[in-house]
Amino acid sequence: MSRYVGAVCKICRREGMKLFLKGERCFTDKCAMEQRDYPPGQHGQGRIRTSEYRIQLREKQKVRYSYGVSEKQLRRYYQLAKRRKGVTGDYMLSLLERRLDNIVYRLGFAASRAQARQLITHGHIIVNGHKTDIPSVLVNVGDHVEIKEKSRKLDIINQALENREQRGTLDWLEVDREAMKGHVKALPERKDMSMSIQETLIVEYYSK
Repeated sequence: MSRYVGAVCKICRREGMKLFLKGERCFTDKCAMEQRDYPPGQHGQGRIRTSEYRIQLREKQKVRYSYGVSEKQLRRYYQLAKRRKGVTGDYMLSLLERRLDNIVYRLGFAASRAQARQLITHGHIIVNGHKTDIPSVLVNVGDHVEIKEKSRKLDIINQALENREQRGTLDWLEVDREAMKGHVKALPERKDMSMSIQETLIVEYYSK
């Protein structure tokens, strides 16, 4: 998987919305979108040509960068959703929400999904009593996610938990802040996802 190693704030400015890639910084006045809410580059404030393809592409890229997945991974989620009965776009987003790195982020154990992936790959996360170091693992109803006992004093985890309230609570997840444990009560539905995304445009992009 190719990795983007540039300034992530440029991604938010290019997509024209906050994707919360910098964690708690995105909630402050230091956020790049608060200071320069136009695309990066010397032509960022110029006239941008729009087309149906460009609109669909931008929606797809918003989801890719938000969840930190590659093009190959996102296309695979689309294919899985397409084979299932129901609304393809809704189930595709549900699959992305069920990724372990997103769950760790949603529970408040990490300030961003990128930080959550780092915690997972470094072995700080336990799922159903077993250490898991694969960020793309999909959780199911009834799964328990917790911080490894030896890792519960890490500053980045405790700081993320202190700022968790800024992101709001989710009905399908339950978290015990003191014990640093979380529980998946239900599968996420489209109404549980506050991100301003038009998933139908992504489905149209991949269905061509």
